[in-house]
Amino acid sequence: MNTGSNEPGGVAVASNETEVDGVKGDSEQGLGSRAPEFIKARRVLHLSWQVGVFIIGLAIVVAGIIMLPLPGPGWVVIFGGMAVWATEFVWAQLVLRWTKRKVTEAAQRALDPKVRRRNIILTSIGLVIVGVLVGIYLWKFGIVMPWKIKDQ
Repeated sequence: MNTGSNEPGGVAVASNETEVDGVKGDSEQGLGSRAPEFIKARRVLHLSWQVGVFIIGLAIVVAGIIMLPLPGPGWVVIFGGMAVWATEFVWAQLVLRWTKRKVTEAAQRALDPKVRRRNIILTSIGLVIVGVLVGIYLWKFGIVMPWKIKDQ
């Protein structure tokens, strides 16, 4: 496995430039901490900063997980927590980049005319099936509610 360094204890460093369709740009920053320089210069302060960022990100992610079964934008909040973590941790930056890439690919696939046509056809067939089932239910039982509530 290539870690980007031939020296023992070396760290892999990503380039600050990205290449999109053969054109290089620096729209994405390099990997690593985005803490202010005066915080990075002091080890204890930087470690405290990282712990704080981790706790805040963890609280946001936990809130998002709680929102998954409850009302609320669960996935959006979870990705917001990941974005908070990505300000400080390389692993979160890599996960966020991977997620952005996959979402972009899915959006491009969804905009493909063949896929859109297939989705429209499947939705139409599903609506026809639901309509037929509702019609059969109304024909068999009528509009009367099945629990037959009587005036008291």
